[in-house]
Amino acid sequence: MQSEFRQLPSIDKLLRDARVQDLAAVHSVGAVSNIARETVESVRRRIAAGEACPSFDELVDAVAENAALALTVSLRRVINATGVVIHTNLGRAPLSKEAVAAMSEVALGFSNLEFDLETGERGSRHEHVESLLTRVTGAEAGFAVNNNAAAVLLALMALARDKEVVLSRGQSVEIGGGFRIPDVMRQSGARLVEVGTTNKTYVADYEEAIGPNTSLLLRVHSSNFRISGFTHSVELAELVELGRRRGVAVLDDLGSGALLDTTKFGLAHEPMVQESVAAGVDLVCFSGDKLLGGPQAGLIVGKKALIERLKKYPLARALRIDKLSLAALQMTLLHYLDGDAIDKVPVWRMIQTPQEEVHRRAELWLSALDRTSLKAETIRGESTIGGGSLPGETLPTSLLAIQLDDTRAAGALAERLRTGSLAVVGRVERGKLLLDPRTVLPEDDVQLISALQEALW
Repeated sequence: MQSEFRQLPSIDKLLRDARVQDLAAVHSVGAVSNIARETVESVRRRIAAGEACPSFDELVDAVAENAALALTVSLRRVINATGVVIHTNLGRAPLSKEAVAAMSEVALGFSNLEFDLETGERGSRHEHVESLLTRVTGAEAGFAVNNNAAAVLLALMALARDKEVVLSRGQSVEIGGGFRIPDVMRQSGARLVEVGTTNKTYVADYEEAIGPNTSLLLRVHSSNFRISGFTHSVELAELVELGRRRGVAVLDDLGSGALLDTTKFGLAHEPMVQESVAAGVDLVCFSGDKLLGGPQAGLIVGKKALIERLKKYPLARALRIDKLSLAALQMTLLHYLDGDAIDKVPVWRMIQTPQEEVHRRAELWLSALDRTSLKAETIRGESTIGGGSLPGETLPTSLLAIQLDDTRAAGALAERLRTGSLAVVGRVERGKLLLDPRTVLPEDDVQLISALQEALW
């Protein structure tokens, strides 16, 4: 064993190697030195456990590999060719060019995040989006926190801590990532009172549950699943009327954040924020990075008095939205006010693209491939909305289908695409790699074709 230890080179010798020096030129001598020490120490432990000492070249390779893992930025851009428009694992909604430019503008220097330029005194970050939110939704007031789960948690804690919240049993859902409404309720300190059954709930069920300690009537939109058949649910207007009559506020957790009528795009109706506000709901919570098409954010709109209570609640500071997200959110909301969200917000650009245009682009991708040694074609398919929005709804699409020998070969090609210089994510079905143009912006076609050619050859 001692002879194995004596074969270990010094750190200085490793650092003098040309390959390691190239690493230091890219990163820094200090950072690469630390990686080299950690690598040698790891080898020492393996030798002590009975392994043989690796060769010098193997040690240099290990240093390079460890440096690549430790000193390379892991969060990177991905082209989404899966056909899922709002792909949660791929970062949900991509931002408009204008929203990205707005983020860059405030990121490159200082900003008036919490500074009133007119008075020269301290301002509030909430002011940057409140007027936009009220104009877009018709609500009296509004503000943003860092995501919709935070928005719901804040509303529950500020308005219903140690009190009762009435919810239909059919809406006691899991909202993703293992987070469940009962768990969120428990964390908030509110007591959940479930009424009705999984498939049927009536106004009378809510009314019977209201007592002296009831603080909120809660509706949770089932945005990521659908119950059909023998069902009955309470209309929002009925819930609002009951709340007013009994003096109990109504909180509507919409989740998806639709501001446009989805039926105009051949999809089922997704409840819109404006509809909830018009129905008289006291507070509405929704996401910024789903159908709204903006950055991650939890948006809360509704009655001014309640909004002010939420803003002043101590938890609001811990959940506040950052300056970059605020900049992107401002610009995204301006797209809706200016009437050009369909043309500028990527989510809506993808949804409204005609199937004929999607097919034309699939044919373009196909024509760029060498089909003499490749089985490829364009086929009909379906895109989904995703992101906990419009469950079961699809849009017609055309797919580039590359036929491989078997599912394993198709998976290997998909892996090469994911791990290439520009990551492209598709899907594998029955020995075919499928790539959907609907979820790839047209300006990314050239890059996708290049990445595909690199993975194939």
